[in-house]
Amino acid sequence: MSKIIALANQKGGVGKTTSSINLAASLAVLEYRTLLVDADPQANSTSGIGFDPRSIKNSIYECIINDIEPMDAIQKTETPNLDLLPAHIDLVGAEIEMINLNNREYKMKAVLEKVKDQYDFIIVDCSPSLGLITINALTAADSVIIPVQCEYFALEGLGKLLNTIKIVQNRLNPELEIEGILLTMYDVRLRLSNQVVEEVRTHFQDLVFETIIQRNTRLSEAPSYGISVIMHDANCKGAINYLNLAREIVRKNGLVTEVQDVNKAII
Repeated sequence: MSKIIALANQKGGVGKTTSSINLAASLAVLEYRTLLVDADPQANSTSGIGFDPRSIKNSIYECIINDIEPMDAIQKTETPNLDLLPAHIDLVGAEIEMINLNNREYKMKAVLEKVKDQYDFIIVDCSPSLGLITINALTAADSVIIPVQCEYFALEGLGKLLNTIKIVQNRLNPELEIEGILLTMYDVRLRLSNQVVEEVRTHFQDLVFETIIQRNTRLSEAPSYGISVIMHDANCKGAINYLNLAREIVRKNGLVTEVQDVNKAII
């Protein structure tokens, strides 16, 4: 089985890139062949996993616009079982270049279809917008994870995103499902965080993941070292949260991981 999961929310600062990197790394540590796709012109997933976007020659942009083979752009990362399809700033112009292309909403799907069978999971980090690149990601995906921060205005814009997902389901990708709503940036000390959790779970019930991503210093530090939190500090709360999320997704999809000792897997 191979599954493509997009992480999308047009709101910035909700932990989308952090979740993309660390979910992908956690699935890899659990011995699932995983590809992280950076579909954001800011290329934060690319730099956050240890690559300089300025030195990338072939990226997802070249795959979509110039029909470069994805295997010529995919990079091996320091994490076993984790590969990266990087991005760079040129991706910002891709939406304009794609306007006159035939089947423009299916360009990313065509790229990922070429490598889908080589991976158990493909995690796509979308840009903080509902533009053509994000539509491409949702059209290519089997499911979507929606990160929602445990802060004021948490639900702002969520209706618009859900409406976009419904349009994609109706017109472009009837197989698209919502994998789950992921609560991020949770601070156990704040009453507001608990109120947001309660509100989101009341509204969306079974759509909300059991796992909540807590605020964590090590989680914030990891991108500056160009590694996932699990490689930075496998015992911190952030690493444990994302491993639990990965296990929850694995269980939800009817897969069973054989790796019991995560520390051993990292070594």
